[in-house]
Amino acid sequence: MLKKNSVKLIKYYNFINHNLIFNNKAINRYRKENFEISEDKSKNLEALKKSIMIQKNCDLKKQAKNIVFSDGNPKSKIMLIGEAPGANEDQEGVPFVGRAGALLDKMLTSIELDRKKVYISNIVNFRPPENRRPTEKEINRYLPFITKHIEIIEPKILVLLGSTAMNALIGNHTVISKMRGKWIEKKFGNFKTSVIITFHPAFLMRQPAQKKMAWIDLKMIRDKKAYLKI
Repeated sequence: MLKKNSVKLIKYYNFINHNLIFNNKAINRYRKENFEISEDKSKNLEALKKSIMIQKNCDLKKQAKNIVFSDGNPKSKIMLIGEAPGANEDQEGVPFVGRAGALLDKMLTSIELDRKKVYISNIVNFRPPENRRPTEKEINRYLPFITKHIEIIEPKILVLLGSTAMNALIGNHTVISKMRGKWIEKKFGNFKTSVIITFHPAFLMRQPAQKKMAWIDLKMIRDKKAYLKI
């Protein structure tokens, strides 16, 4: 028992003491992983990506270098959704590859997950200028796409990272500090999943004192994963 508790404490302190020195160079996580998914799911994901790429009159798409569609395992039953791509993500076409991505990886590792065991996307698929928050108009434009994305993946656990993802998919009737750390059952089309809201890694970098609350959320995800036998 002592050894088990020690391992848990080590994981926790590794997470909350994430005071590493970062540079601005993007982490290269572009991989051609050959996850064996069904033909229907593969076609649906490609069709969704194409529909995002060919949309017209989108100022975000006009100024972006790349579409940032997803990363991770499309077979996973755990899906994470953030806000929007930043400069590093726009450069590589992969979500969460900058400083916030490094922290997200550490968060996942603390509950024995990694990018091969989860699936990651964003509310908006193109970088807003100067890494600003997407406008309500931009969020509403991309909402049908991320909703369809969830329906295709069919996660048993849906993790919303930050207030933008929460407001878009759950509503803006309350603040994230009151919504985080709770399980919500929600339907997307004909599909129903368990949703939990936690802080965005970028917010945790600005407010490291909130990492202790994020750790509670992570343990809830870990326990839910075990309960669902994922």
